[in-house]
Amino acid sequence: MAGKHQEHDLLRLSLVFVWLYTALASFLEMEGRSAELFIGTVMEGSRLIPVLIWGGIAVDVALGVAMYLRPARLIYLLALMFMLLMTLVATILSPALWLEPLGPLTKNVPIAAILLVLARRKP
Repeated sequence: MAGKHQEHDLLRLSLVFVWLYTALASFLEMEGRSAELFIGTVMEGSRLIPVLIWGGIAVDVALGVAMYLRPARLIYLLALMFMLLMTLVATILSPALWLEPLGPLTKNVPIAAILLVLARRKP
């Protein structure tokens, strides 16, 4: 059983990395790539863009830290819900992201699967 526990820890820690690194990258690219995601969308030029970026950073940090310190079904399900919401918003604002070769949205499919596996394991 230790092997399965180690596998789940590896999956969990990989997601902690994704969430915390996404927050860091969003912060470092606040005026660059983060803001550029809104170019060509109905949000382009909106004063709400920094608020949305900071909100995303805050949620990413909170979920990453929670997954690290207090992994639980609720945390995994919240992460899944937030990821699905952000995927939906990104799809509405910029559906072309689904065609990006590096997969900014397609990566969410295996992440969702990992979150579901972890959520089934934790009380």
